Amino acid sequence: MELFSVEGNTQRLDGGAMFGNVPQALWQRWCPADERNRIDLACRCLLIREDSGRCVLLEAGVGAFFEPKLRDRFGIQESEHVLLKSLAALAVRPEDVDVIVLSHLHFDHAGGLLQPWTEGGDIALAFPNARYVVGAKAWQRAKQPHPRDRASFIPELPGLLEATGRLEITEGDTSSTLGEGYRFSFSDGHTPGLMLSRVQTPRGPITFMGDLVPGTPWVHLPITMGYDRYPELLIDEKREVLGAIHREDGWCLFTHDAKVAASKLSVDDRGRFSAADTIERLAWT
Repeated sequence: MELFSVEGNTQRLDGGAMFGNVPQALWQRWCPADERNRIDLACRCLLIREDSGRCVLLEAGVGAFFEPKLRDRFGIQESEHVLLKSLAALAVRPEDVDVIVLSHLHFDHAGGLLQPWTEGGDIALAFPNARYVVGAKAWQRAKQPHPRDRASFIPELPGLLEATGRLEITEGDTSSTLGEGYRFSFSDGHTPGLMLSRVQTPRGPITFMGDLVPGTPWVHLPITMGYDRYPELLIDEKREVLGAIHREDGWCLFTHDAKVAASKLSVDDRGRFSAADTIERLAWT
């Protein structure tokens, strides 16, 4: 098994929104803002190349499906589909990706499933052979979003995924598509049914943290995003998930951290979590 953190398109989003009720004087120490008060964010994925040759991709990032006006509104920095370029550097073509697992269907995690925007072009999937694994509650939310987060979804995406005939909607902690070595847990503090994927590897388990813990500053339990539905619930969920990862000496994979792809965890004598043994780019071969 080989694992690689794979970079997708990057974003700049409002720092205040990303750090909720944390004062700017504090969060700017971790993530300096630009002149528009935006901070740098990655949209990072995890590629797993199994011994069998099967390629599994955890998430797809934001991609390049937005037309130019919306690309500027949501702070997407590149017009090209960076994920496809990053995969090509690992000798993986879009048609080589066998399975894509989505923690949820917000556009910054699922937009990379789509072909880049072109003037007058139709919206279309970028991975012609992939099977897709999505949690049931996240799927239902994408099909029937709340007014608060409707703008976070791509209306056409559920229909495109259903039309492939290769969609698995799962409610349990395993997937018939993925088989052994993959386990799921679920969180509701950020969005209903956020699905965290845990992969057993020769170097120990690694958990794709999604938007439960988008980067190293959010490892600290009180830090939540303004985008989270229920911050107090999310903090309780973080405590449980981070505690389990620390006890098994596992790894966290961060999707939005601009500088850190993965880390282990440390806990001080007051029970406070922090990132440890950070890795800028994960490449386990």
